[in-house]
Amino acid sequence: MQTAIPAIMMRGGTSRGLYFAADAVPGDPGARDRMLLAAMGSPDPRQIDGLGGATTLTSKVAIVGPSAEDGIDVDYFFCQVSVAEALVDTGPTCGNILAGVGPYAIETGLVPAQDGETRVRMRLVNTGDLVEAVIQTPGGHVEYAGDAAIDGVPGTAAPVILNFMDCLGSKTGKLFPTGNLVDEIDGIEVTLADAAMPVMMMRAEAMGKTGYETAAELDADTEFFARLEPIRRKAGEMMGFGDVADMVIPKPVLLAPPRHGGTLSSRYFTPHATHEAHAVTGGVCVACAAVTPGTLAHDYAGVTAEEKMQITIEHPTGAIDLALELDLAKSPAEVTSAGILRTARLLFQGSILVPAGTLEGTGEAGKKIAVGA
Repeated sequence: MQTAIPAIMMRGGTSRGLYFAADAVPGDPGARDRMLLAAMGSPDPRQIDGLGGATTLTSKVAIVGPSAEDGIDVDYFFCQVSVAEALVDTGPTCGNILAGVGPYAIETGLVPAQDGETRVRMRLVNTGDLVEAVIQTPGGHVEYAGDAAIDGVPGTAAPVILNFMDCLGSKTGKLFPTGNLVDEIDGIEVTLADAAMPVMMMRAEAMGKTGYETAAELDADTEFFARLEPIRRKAGEMMGFGDVADMVIPKPVLLAPPRHGGTLSSRYFTPHATHEAHAVTGGVCVACAAVTPGTLAHDYAGVTAEEKMQITIEHPTGAIDLALELDLAKSPAEVTSAGILRTARLLFQGSILVPAGTLEGTGEAGKKIAVGA
């Protein structure tokens, strides 16, 4: 016997995942995690018995439901399903999967479509961030075809604009949780920042890298990761997260000068593998640091704060552009919103089947997921 659970699969930005209605997912975290592991086929490096794509970028889940908060349309709860381990991490959020939340909300009737474009205001439950998505809806239907291109995705599609409205201090309450623009861990200078995603930035050369390596080249260097992880764990303690051995935050980032006309170059880790492109939320954090004098990111960016400015972050498969708005009355200037262009595509809609026993024992299917569960 198997249990059918309604789901939609979408590509959001440079990631892919399953999107579930909040009232279709068990409210008990243990039952929820078992369901998601079964749906993705984890733990198994091939994920052969589920719909995961055998990479962290294709083993993701969005749980979406109506928000009880005034002025907010939907709550978005993100789950990173491990490929090879029986682990579901709900600490971070995902800005690429976020690109599909607006279309999902419209497709499932959570938000009525307008003629032309539809704005969907979303609360990112994992971090508390507020994001407004602008979705193309000519004739009152989601448009997926278009001329927008993003590095890391073949072809073109309709643009999805994501505006992060209150991203500073998403997990810690401070853009720089240690109170310092630069700290030192094991002899390595780091900038520890928290904007949409907690990040540990370091100079690539300090870790024996150029900062221009491919994802495959970095992933093949096991000694590099063995050196990186203890630094990341100490950074997690310094940022107030405690023991982060089983957490994916903070995300490590290697910085280098730009080579292709961008603002700076970045290699972003998930954290135990190299992102083939760049995470949206991590890009927001790097950009916020890049406009703050005294950080390692600003050392490479060398930009002067303006009321409106663009930061271009080069990554292994291209670049990611962020449009920032700053409050120049603050010292240093403070980012008030960060916008980014993504695309999304609906891949299938129907039901995912999981073994019936997966949901037995704890929890109750049909119960709305609790904020922060």
